[in-house]
Amino acid sequence: MTALRHFETISELYLHLAQVRRPSVEKPAFYYNDGERYVAVSFDEFTARVESFGMGMRELGVERESIVAILAENRPEWIYADFATIGLGAADAPLYPSLTSDTVEYILRDSEAVGVVVSNKHQLAKVASIAKKPKRLKFVVTMNDEDAEGENVYSFSEVCRMGERALAERPKAFEEIAARAEPDEVASVIYTSGTTGEPKGVVLTHRNIMSNVRDAHATMPIEEGDRFLSFLPLCHIFERMAGYYTMFAGGVSLYHTGGVENVADGLQIIKPTIMTAVPRLFERIYSRVVSSVERESSTKRAIFRWAIDVGYRYHEARRAGAISPFLKARHKLADKLVLKKIRDRTGGKIKYFISGGAALPRELGEFFEAVGVLVLEGYGLTESSPVISVNRVDNYKFGSVGIPFPSVEVKIANDGEILARGPNVMRGYFRNKKETDKTIVDGWLHTGDVGMFDSDGFLFITDRKKHLFKTSAGKYIAPTPIENAFRAGKYIDQFVLIGERRTFLSALVVPDFEALKVYADREGIAYGDVADLTKRDEIYDLFEKEIAKLQKKLANYERVRKFAVLDKPFTVEDGEITPKLSVRRKNVEERYKHLIDEMYGAGLKDRRLP
Repeated sequence: MTALRHFETISELYLHLAQVRRPSVEKPAFYYNDGERYVAVSFDEFTARVESFGMGMRELGVERESIVAILAENRPEWIYADFATIGLGAADAPLYPSLTSDTVEYILRDSEAVGVVVSNKHQLAKVASIAKKPKRLKFVVTMNDEDAEGENVYSFSEVCRMGERALAERPKAFEEIAARAEPDEVASVIYTSGTTGEPKGVVLTHRNIMSNVRDAHATMPIEEGDRFLSFLPLCHIFERMAGYYTMFAGGVSLYHTGGVENVADGLQIIKPTIMTAVPRLFERIYSRVVSSVERESSTKRAIFRWAIDVGYRYHEARRAGAISPFLKARHKLADKLVLKKIRDRTGGKIKYFISGGAALPRELGEFFEAVGVLVLEGYGLTESSPVISVNRVDNYKFGSVGIPFPSVEVKIANDGEILARGPNVMRGYFRNKKETDKTIVDGWLHTGDVGMFDSDGFLFITDRKKHLFKTSAGKYIAPTPIENAFRAGKYIDQFVLIGERRTFLSALVVPDFEALKVYADREGIAYGDVADLTKRDEIYDLFEKEIAKLQKKLANYERVRKFAVLDKPFTVEDGEITPKLSVRRKNVEERYKHLIDEMYGAGLKDRRLP
């Protein structure tokens, strides 16, 4: 379905919301979770906050082409600050709240931000700890009014009051400034976390982002009656484009959970029809379903397996257009006994999920389809605003990342790298011509991903180009698909393959601790805590069998021969994964060097998998 209208700029989208939607639509602009309930924000309140905050920042020195950083969790003020900054003709630089003080300092200096909007005193402390303030930084704004302490630190309300005084003299001032936006002006500078090296600022224009919004509406069924539950960070371009601008452009009811911890309740309360998510969410839902079934009697476990099998066969027949009356009747019973109960965990109204940010294991997509929940995987980068391709509601293949967006061209280079070209491709890296010229060659974005098209035009990602490594035997290994195969195991949460210049492959395994506890309790395995549990011989034997089972279809040189079971997950805070949940392989290998050395020497039971 097309958007409410054709928008060339983000400012034009805002003006439509302010001038057309505000006086004509009774429903709220959006909803947010205040910790107890979902609170409605009217269009009047929405536009008043955006415009007063924007004009207040103008009083503080924000001009066209200025950059304002936003260092905050998802909350209404994030939305106000975003539309306000861009409406002034400036660009924002959204930062992950999990970033360290050093990284925040680097980005503020590199972007030459004139201001930074922070959520609370914890984020304010990161800016305050900078010994020598970046030369262009004029002000800091705290979204929590009570946290505004320090020189040139203002509260959000205080800045809004400055803007209200300016608007009292010229009520249409903000709208007049916003109306001057041009498609090729910079809207945002987004610093990629990167798995190595310093972050680079991806320069995205209005044209880049809004071309992706238009393509989303051209390919996905999005209607005004839809309800969208948002929980992914708005500082990431995936949620910002797909779950924010696209939904505003379609008149969709937008609900912000406030964070991933509120997703389960939000699904039940809001009963969304569309959501964007990352594979982690589906892995969690699947794991909890399986864990709950494991606690049931053998009869109920058998019914569960039967129902899921019927679901697989029903949807396979549906895609082939040949559902027999017998299968239809069996599916109706399976749905009543099992499948609907699983669907209800997502609210029961989902038309489709869009999964991005990381590879979705094929088995997960197939499982959720079997229960009647469609998960469509897409693919892209921050540098492509972000979507390059996506599966469609009426045309999808699990394991693939779908078909390119209408305005995006994709080709495979001679070395297998995926190249993309289109209006969504970034202008370049902020003041970094060297990296820009390496990444965009003759108009083609070099994604760094290796992939292929099948005969039906579906794109498949095989790995990151820089992740490919060679064993000492000269065999090239693409770790990502192998890791994805192991992550399908019900007791495995995270999995990192080791083996560059080694004689065989090994792995670091993070268990699904909830599933592991259920197993231990069922088998009568005594343990004190999780760390104690992971050291038990019975658990090592469990993973030995699980890994042996999961790698049966792998080539001999792709098989894991030794592994170590970790007692804690990889985290952003420890520097082991990026905010986008990509593994920082170098950091992981350095942190667990002692375990890796043991696997290639003695220790860790000194056993090898067959």
